[in-house]
This record gives sequence, C-alpha cells and structure tokens, in this order.
Amino acid sequence: MNARSPTACPSPGLFRGLGDLRDPGIAVQQFGSPVGSALSTKYGPRPVVMAGGILAASGMLLASFATSVTHLYLSIGLLSGSGWALTFTPTLACLSRYFSRRRSLATGLALTGVGLSSFAFAPLFQWLVSRYAWRGALLLVSALSLHLVACGALLRPLSLTEDPAVGGPGAQLSSLLRHGPFLRYTVALTLINTGYFIPYVHLMAHLQDLDWEPLSAAFLLSVVAVSDLVGRVASGWLGDTAPGPVARLLMLWTTLTGVSLALFPVARTPTALMVLAVAYGFTSGALTPVAFSVLPELVGTGRIYCGLGLVQMVESIGGLLGAPLSGYLRDTTGNYTASFVVAGAFLLVGSGILITLPHVFCFSASASKPQDPKTDAVDTKVSLTKEGLQED
Repeated sequence: MNARSPTACPSPGLFRGLGDLRDPGIAVQQFGSPVGSALSTKYGPRPVVMAGGILAASGMLLASFATSVTHLYLSIGLLSGSGWALTFTPTLACLSRYFSRRRSLATGLALTGVGLSSFAFAPLFQWLVSRYAWRGALLLVSALSLHLVACGALLRPLSLTEDPAVGGPGAQLSSLLRHGPFLRYTVALTLINTGYFIPYVHLMAHLQDLDWEPLSAAFLLSVVAVSDLVGRVASGWLGDTAPGPVARLLMLWTTLTGVSLALFPVARTPTALMVLAVAYGFTSGALTPVAFSVLPELVGTGRIYCGLGLVQMVESIGGLLGAPLSGYLRDTTGNYTASFVVAGAFLLVGSGILITLPHVFCFSASASKPQDPKTDAVDTKVSLTKEGLQED
C-alpha cells in the first residue's frame, strides 16, 4: 500500500509518535514563551498570536505527510510548539492587562478552555483517526489550529500609562532579574510544576499496580479532569472576592494539592481513591488561575508580557524533570509510593517559598485589590482609538 495514501497504515513507531509529541510541543512552547512575550511587548499581541496560529497549523499540516517519528517531532514538536509559544503566553498576558478587579475570575474562565480541550481532544482525535485515518485527522486538526489566526485578530491592544516607564523587552528583563519577589515566585512555581503533573503521567500505572481495570482507571482520570474545571472557576471567583493578596490563596491551594498527592499511596479502596482524585483535581485546577493572577501584583501589568514569558520558560524545567524523576523512583523502589510522596513534597516546598512574598499575611482587601472606584477606573476604563484601546 502506498505510504502516502491517506488510508495507509503507519508503522507502529510512527503511530505511537502521534501520542508522544504533546510533551515536546509543550516544552518548546514554554521555552519559547520569552520570544512571544518580547515580540508582544514590541509589536502588540495581535500580530504575534496570528503568526503563532499560522505556525501551529503549518506544523500539523506538515505532520500529515510524515513518514517517520523524526518528521513528527520536527513538525508537531518544534513547529507547532513554536506556534503555541507565540499564542498562549501573549494571550494570557493580554487578558491580565484587560482586567483589574475581576482578573482571577477572567483568568479562571479563560483557562477552562484548556481543561475542556484536554478532556475532549483525546476521544475526538481517536474518532477522527477511525473515520479519516491519521493523516486526514491531522489535516483537520491543522484546520482547527488555523482558527487561532481569527482569535488573534480579535485581540485589542491595550495601552497603559505605565508602559513607557517600564521600557522595552531588554529593560524589563534586566529589572525582573533584579526583582527579589519575582525571582522567589519563579522558583516556587518551578518546584510546584515539578510535582504538579505526576498524576496525569503515572496515576494510570499506579492504579494498574493496584489491579484496577483500564476502564475504571480512565474513569478516575476523567473525574480528575472534571474536578479540575470546577476548581478553576471556583478559585477564580474566590480570588476576586477573598480579602488580601491572591498569593495567600495560591499558597493554600498549593498546600492542599501537595497533601492530596502525598496521600495517594495510602489510599487503597476505590472510595478513598475517588475522594483523593476529586480533591487533587479541584485543588490543582484551583491553583492555576491564581498562579497567573499573582504575577501582575508582583511586577505590575506593564511588565506582564516579559514576566509571564520568563516564568513559563523557567518553570518548564520542573515540568520536564518531574515525570522522569517519578519514573526513576518507581523503578528503584518497585512502587509509586516514593513518587507521589516526593511530588507532594515539591509542592509543599514551593508553598513554603510563597510565604516569603510581600503582604502574604495581610488581611486588608485594599492591600492587594483596588477598592476605590475612582482608583480602579484608572486600571479598567478604556476607550477605542484608531490604534486600538488606550487608557482613559
């Protein structure tokens, strides 16, 4: 059968490669985030996100012609990953500049799209493969990715009064590297990221060690995903209504996530594992929107592009090291007890570093969230101009 035919059956190694490229693509996305941030600072988020959408779609399109796993790594992992680097960070940073009082809720609602797509994409892609073969499925995914161009075109550039003071990308990077709270926050998120993804990578294998059926184990992962979505929205709402800085709320969710991770080896019954799955899913989802909302409070919205890009790049180190370390501990000890305990410990240490951030134990709402309508209007009131949105 012709290997170029859309119905050609790929080699086993190639077909496995389709499912193994998410991590390299995300690694490229996170390492390339500073590039997207710098370009957004100079040219605005709209052209950068549109260019990222073209790169992401082009990677998927070229992957449909792949004849080896190497081709897939270059197309999806490198090219599409570079496109994601130009879309995710600038879009999220742009969102932080749009909102002041309801920033956490807006971030939580926006990030539910990540959870919904992760939950739906696996069965959707399998259905596309069964109906159109894997090459046709990748072509359709490429078409879906091209919608990022339209999404980028809808972004409105927002000009803030503090933008001229913070300077260009080089000046912002230099100031952030001398910013003590920002550096401590980056270290904390890197440690949190090291243990955060362990259940998504190894929970299925842990359940199989406990003689769970594959279908039951997959259902438990679905419970984690649904709880994650609920946690994102609930935490976003709470982050805007609870008094005091958002960093304290992040510290709470990080601590609870670490404890639930460390308790996974202790749970043996289905009921206990279900409770832990709900707890981990909710708390791990809850820490995500507030983690992004803390950054504008630390560095200001004027430096959010550069700050978020730098954080994304550094914390990717933890995400890349966490899963291999967990697997190594499993091979060394013969079970996943040490893997989950160490993963939980990483989150608890990261939570401990968050204590050192400014005003964490301040219970005054005015210390972190603008309450005076006149003051808050400076951050939120905008007017449409020929170039886009400018602060009024």
